[in-house]
Amino acid sequence: MNLQQLEYIIALDVYKGFVLAAEKCFVTQSTLSIMVKKLEEELGVVLFDRTKQPVTATEIGCKVIRQAKIILHEVKKLDSLIVEETQHLFGNYSLGIIPTLAPYLLPLFIESFLKKYPEITLQVFEMTTDIIIQKLINRELDAGILAIPVLHPDIVEHPVFKEEFVVYAPDNKRYEQKKFILANEIDTDNLWLLEEGHCLRQQVINLCELKEKEKKNHPLNFSAGSIETLKRLVEVNKGITILPYLGIDFLSDKEMHHIYFFEQPAPEREIGIVTHKYFVKNRFLEALKDEIIHVLPPSCKKNELPLS
Repeated sequence: MNLQQLEYIIALDVYKGFVLAAEKCFVTQSTLSIMVKKLEEELGVVLFDRTKQPVTATEIGCKVIRQAKIILHEVKKLDSLIVEETQHLFGNYSLGIIPTLAPYLLPLFIESFLKKYPEITLQVFEMTTDIIIQKLINRELDAGILAIPVLHPDIVEHPVFKEEFVVYAPDNKRYEQKKFILANEIDTDNLWLLEEGHCLRQQVINLCELKEKEKKNHPLNFSAGSIETLKRLVEVNKGITILPYLGIDFLSDKEMHHIYFFEQPAPEREIGIVTHKYFVKNRFLEALKDEIIHVLPPSCKKNELPLS
C-alpha cells in the first residue's frame, strides 16, 4: 500500500469513473485501474462495484476511503509541521475578525505585524462569529479573532486577553457624579445593546436578561450591526449602552465625558484566536498573539492569556 493508491481511490470515489479519475490524477486509465486492483487484493476486500455506472464504492469501500482521507490529511499536516519548524514565517494567511473588534484592534497591530513579517500576506475579513466558525470548518479561513468560548468540536480556542466593558451614557444625569457604576445601577429602561450572536460574559451583568428587558422597553427592534450605529441610536434616544474597552481610544473628547467604568470586578469578554482543530501553523499563531499583546492598552494587557 502507498499514498498514491489512496489518492487514486479517493479520486475514483469523487469522479465515479476510471477515465475521469485517471485524468485528474495525471495517469493512464490502465495505471489507475491496476493500482486500485492491487490495493483491493492487498486489503482482501472489493472497494468499488464496477458493475454499476457510475462506479460506486462498496460499503467497506466507503469506510476505507474515509480513512484514506484522514491518512492523507495527516501526511499534509506533517509536511506543514516540518516547514513550520525549519523555515521563517512566510506565505498567505486569511483571518476573520468580529465587527466589535475589527475597527479597534486591527489598527493597533496590523501595520507593525506586517512590517515585522514582510513575507506574510494577510487577508482580513470582518464577519460575525457564526460565519467565521463556518468558514474555519470549511477550511476557507486560517484563523479568526473573536469572543470565546464558541464550544465547537472542530474548533480550537487560543485565549489571548480579556477586555472589560464600559458604559456609554450621553445626556444621562443619573451617573454624572459617580466614579464607578455597579451592575444593578444599569438603567435597563433606556438600555440599547448590540446584537453579536451570543451573550456577553456573566460576571457582573447577565446580559441575556438585560437584552430581554431591552426588547420589552423599545418599540424599535433594531439589530445594530456596528458600534458606531449603536452609539448614534443611543445619543438620539438619550439612552445608554455597553461598549468594549478598546473602543474608547477612538472616542472624541466630548464622547469620553459620557463614558463610565464599572466597579471591579467589571463585566468582560475573553478574546481569543480560533482555528480548525487540524491547523498546525503554530508559529503564525504565536507571532499574531505576541503582536496583539504588544499593542494592547495596560487594562487589557494585564489580562493577557497564554496561547494554548
